[in-house]
Amino acid sequence: MKILTIHSDFIEFQAKKKAFKQAEEDVKKELQRMEECLVVFTAVEKIDESNVRGAIDKYISEIEKVVEQVKVKNIVLYPYAHLSKDLGSPKVAEDIMKKAEKILAKKFKVKRAPFGWYKSFNISCKGHPLSELSREFGPEEIKKGDETESLKKERRLTSYWHILDTDGKLHDIGKFNYGKNLNLKKLASYEKSKERDVLKEPPHIKLMKRLELVDYEPASDGGNLRYYPKGRLIKKLLEDYVTDRVVEYGGVEVETPIMYDINHPTLSKYLQRFPARQYQIESDKRTFFLRFAACFGQFLMAKDATISYKNLPLRLYEMSRYSFRREQSGELSGLRRLRAFTMPDVHALCADMKQSMVEYHKRFELSLSVLKGIGIGKKDVEMALRTTKKFFKENKEELVKLVKKLGKPVLLELWDERIFYFVLKYEFNFIDNMNKASALSTDQIDIENGERYGIEFTDNKGKKKTPLILHCSPSGAIERVMWALLEKAAKDINEGKVAQIPLWLNPTQVRVIPVTEEFNDFANKVMNDLCAKGIRADIDDRSLKVGKKIRTAGMDWSGIVLVLGEKEKKGKFSVRIRGEEDLKEMTQDELIKYVEGKTEGKPFKPLPLPKELSKRCIFVG
Repeated sequence: MKILTIHSDFIEFQAKKKAFKQAEEDVKKELQRMEECLVVFTAVEKIDESNVRGAIDKYISEIEKVVEQVKVKNIVLYPYAHLSKDLGSPKVAEDIMKKAEKILAKKFKVKRAPFGWYKSFNISCKGHPLSELSREFGPEEIKKGDETESLKKERRLTSYWHILDTDGKLHDIGKFNYGKNLNLKKLASYEKSKERDVLKEPPHIKLMKRLELVDYEPASDGGNLRYYPKGRLIKKLLEDYVTDRVVEYGGVEVETPIMYDINHPTLSKYLQRFPARQYQIESDKRTFFLRFAACFGQFLMAKDATISYKNLPLRLYEMSRYSFRREQSGELSGLRRLRAFTMPDVHALCADMKQSMVEYHKRFELSLSVLKGIGIGKKDVEMALRTTKKFFKENKEELVKLVKKLGKPVLLELWDERIFYFVLKYEFNFIDNMNKASALSTDQIDIENGERYGIEFTDNKGKKKTPLILHCSPSGAIERVMWALLEKAAKDINEGKVAQIPLWLNPTQVRVIPVTEEFNDFANKVMNDLCAKGIRADIDDRSLKVGKKIRTAGMDWSGIVLVLGEKEKKGKFSVRIRGEEDLKEMTQDELIKYVEGKTEGKPFKPLPLPKELSKRCIFVG
């Protein structure tokens, strides 16, 4: 279904004549008018016919979300076939809109424009940021009567929200003095509201396109993106960096399939918790689902392994390219939330809760360190802890240690009972320029899946036991890390600062600019010398004025800019470092040492494009 909502001063419409024979009868022919209303232009599509009840529920839900945003009491449902090229049958579409009208009329004053008629209309749009919104969604994929028991429990789940400070004190989130912790307040509000839809374009989307990093792919499903050479470079460097850190920590790298039999006896039980997230495909008369995490393959691998207590913690690691989740279309937003994503996933099999907590602290520090190395510090994230009241009471001292390591208060969600497979979870959340929170690093203590998958280890007395399993992504999805870096840069722009990304990730670490063509050979030699030392350097060899070339380097977010002429032939360069006002004077060797210092310990990949700007194509624009 596709809808377009207009917050209106008024709408007037009048039925003129039937558009087809099956148009509804007994239609009012006089002019209809509704003031101070939300007009919902609606196109019912073929996919909605697969679950009419679900389509109605979703339709009403989306309307109510917008109504809450714009604060109206009057609604006009207006069939509008022009929104879609994949329309459902008129009979089903009319039925959906009539039933939605009846349900909404219990809470609002509702008018419905006649279905199947040519109509004249006159509308006055309010003109504020939320006055024009579009939505695209499918029907709810699970009818309430078909829900699994775990999903029914999840719907009934009551969360008790607190702020846990570094002294171990609990505070009511509404009364806590947030002081400088404004992003923590935003996280608390975001989690309580559960409002996930994106109402306008986040700034990172313009940046990812303008910098020729990432773009939408119209020929694919929503939430599947194309990566241009510079974007692929950044993504690959992040993948390599996280992998290097996990292997250094002790991760054992594996690779597992991306699809699994939906009727596998073990997997089918696990899938009942996540029925709406699956992509399904048919092969050899069997139905498979595309993984939405690396858990499946790693757990099946662990089940078949012979494991001793001496092998624990056993840390299985995979950089899953890709994992797939069928997120709601209204929640898809650039790099923040996708349907195909790259997730570093390291599971640790532990003998008991004592060993699990030791490992949990170790991985907590790993996650903080990984994010810091990427360019996202403690000040950039807010932590959420989620657990049961019982577990919190029994392990409060250990949990407060985590808060102390972060060095600032965190959001704490408590439950009366555990309905998830994990008993404890933390997340480091980044808050973007739209005040949307998304998790980066996370870790969970899973007390169910060891038994569910039949994973066993032999203890020091020769007995078979079931391990606990820790689920950690030390950075979160790689795409989401890129989102956070670009949103962080957008914040800097809003504050009048110079936007940049860390030098080790920058596609152009050094931009070389000859003053005139006379110095092209000299500039080329300097550029090649830098490249030979493991620095991504390129040259603006185009026939343009120096000022224009410098501005282009700035627009490209080049980390360092060298303008080379007669003076620089003597051995001293005037170095422009992005984000710094004053030029620095360096020799070539000093420049190389400077770059090496800024990129030490990070992976390196060569320039992904021709070194000469004149030889590069334009991917965007």
